[in-house]
Amino acid sequence: MKSLQAYCTCLFICLFSLVWLVPDTARAAPALKNEAPAKSAVNPIEKRRELYEQISVLSGIPWYRLAALDQYERALTKANRKSRQQLGQYIGIFVTEREWAGLLNPDDQDEQPRSIRWFNGFGLDGDGDGVASRTSDADLLYSAAKKIMLFGTTEEEFETALWHYYHNPRAVKRVQQFAKLYAAFDRLDLFEHAFPVPVRSSFSYRDTWGTSRSWGGYRIHEGTDIFAHYGLPVRSTCYGIVEVKGWNPYGGWRLGIRDLNNVYHYYAHLSGFDKKIQIGTIVTPGQTVGWVGSSGYGKPGTQGKFPPHLHYGVYRDRGYVEWSFDPYPMLKQWENEERRRLKKK
Repeated sequence: MKSLQAYCTCLFICLFSLVWLVPDTARAAPALKNEAPAKSAVNPIEKRRELYEQISVLSGIPWYRLAALDQYERALTKANRKSRQQLGQYIGIFVTEREWAGLLNPDDQDEQPRSIRWFNGFGLDGDGDGVASRTSDADLLYSAAKKIMLFGTTEEEFETALWHYYHNPRAVKRVQQFAKLYAAFDRLDLFEHAFPVPVRSSFSYRDTWGTSRSWGGYRIHEGTDIFAHYGLPVRSTCYGIVEVKGWNPYGGWRLGIRDLNNVYHYYAHLSGFDKKIQIGTIVTPGQTVGWVGSSGYGKPGTQGKFPPHLHYGVYRDRGYVEWSFDPYPMLKQWENEERRRLKKK
């Protein structure tokens, strides 16, 4: 009898489980289908613009100057990956722990605005949470803005502020150039590229970076030669500012353009320049800046010592020095991208 009772008890428990547990599972399944969709990823360009405008309201510094300061630091981070790191999620401004807390602060991890201010540290509270965090985007940008705004908001005062901030004339010039670009286009996504000559024209090139050159003494070839007929249009490969224009004994009539990644684009052996191009001119990808020629290897006006071609080189600024790197992979990428775009038209 006891075994029968035990059997009945077990059977009842099993039936109870089927009645109550299964419906719960069935009810849970539709709930998964009705869950709210995951939020779309934040666009970093839009987030940075939002931060620039927020701090601009607090500081009175135009957003494009804050963007220029941040982009210069971002470009340095790319150039010096081993020695620098980006602290914020969206903002690229770099400050050491000691600078943030104050040089004489016994706590180099200090995040309290009062004690940081006592030790004349860099860090400030930019988002109003009562903490000056070196990894907070708002705190980083606001702290930098406060340093800049001490000198005023005019162009001359901004230049003075940059000098006191960096103590480096190259940095001052770069930030001013970047600010000019951002102000002109009123947007941040200025990183499109174009091939330096029309892709539907006749031209040829191969990777010649690093090969030896003898004219004027032994040196390496710091660029890629694009051979084309005399007078073929030469185009800007980027959004940038004309930094150099004129004659060079090696490059002949040459042009230098600085982009927002702090990369210097060098065009040499031109037969001439477009009349609109002057030092300080803003250029866009695909804009004609000159024409293929064979100038160079001598005094101003020397022509014809080699077949007509465009020498195209790129140099990255590390803050105090510039170094050449191979443009060939970028050229192939830009050529292929432009050909694909033309096919879609």
